[in-house]
Amino acid sequence: MKLLVCISKTPETTSKISFIDGKTFNAEGVQFIMNPYDEWYALVRALELVEANGGSVTVINVGPPANDIVIRKALAIGANDAVRIDAEAESAFQVATYIANYAKEQGYDIILTGKETIDYNGSEVGGMIAELINQPFISYASKLEVAGQTATIQRDIEGGIESLEVNTPFVLSAAKGLAEQRIPNMRGIMMAKKKPLTVVNPEVVESNVKITSFQLPPEKTGVKLIDPDNIDELVRLLHEEAKVI
Repeated sequence: MKLLVCISKTPETTSKISFIDGKTFNAEGVQFIMNPYDEWYALVRALELVEANGGSVTVINVGPPANDIVIRKALAIGANDAVRIDAEAESAFQVATYIANYAKEQGYDIILTGKETIDYNGSEVGGMIAELINQPFISYASKLEVAGQTATIQRDIEGGIESLEVNTPFVLSAAKGLAEQRIPNMRGIMMAKKKPLTVVNPEVVESNVKITSFQLPPEKTGVKLIDPDNIDELVRLLHEEAKVI
C-alpha cells in the first residue's frame, strides 16, 4: 500500500494574528505547527494502515525551506519519506496543481489531506487534487478501513452517519475521529534526521486567486448585564447588536 499525505504549515492556535498594511501576514513572533487535521488524523491514520497492511507513507508539502521543520516532525511521527515542492503557496488551486502534477505519476493508492487548514478553512485542496488526477474524492472521513483494493469509509452527516465503499486509488480528506494524535518519541526524532526529504523544483503554476486584503474581526465587547425585568432592552440588544434574532 502506497500512501501520500499532504501536510501544511499553519500558525499555532494561540498565536496573536496581525497584518502588515492589511495585505501581508505578520509572521514575527508567530509559532508555526503542522496543520492539526493533517497531522492528527490524515497522517496518523495513514501510518496505522501501513502498520496493519504493509507499504509506505510519503508526506508532501508545498512551501519554502522554512517548512522543513514541520516536514521533519511528520517524519519523526513515522512517515517513511517526504517531498517538498519548492514554491510559495499562493492559492488552493495552485497548491493542488503542484501536488497533483507530482502525484499522478507515482501510483499512490490513497492520497490523504486534512479536511481543512486551521488558518484559511477552505476545504478545497483535496477535491481539486482528485479532479486534476481524475480520481474519486471522499470528504470529511471519520473512519477508514482498507481490505485489499477496497476501502470502507464513514462520514458524519446531518442527522447520522454515511457509510460507503470505494476502490483504490482515491483521494480522501480526514475529519475528527479518523485517528488519535501521536507524539513523536526520541527514537522517531533521531531517525527523522536520516530519512529522505526530496525537494522538487516544479514548473511554475500561476495562481488564479490573489489576496487583496485581510481584515481582523471586530474586538469583542464586555459582558452587558440586563435587569431581569427589562425584557424589552434584552430583546433590542439581541436584535440590534448580537443580531441573533
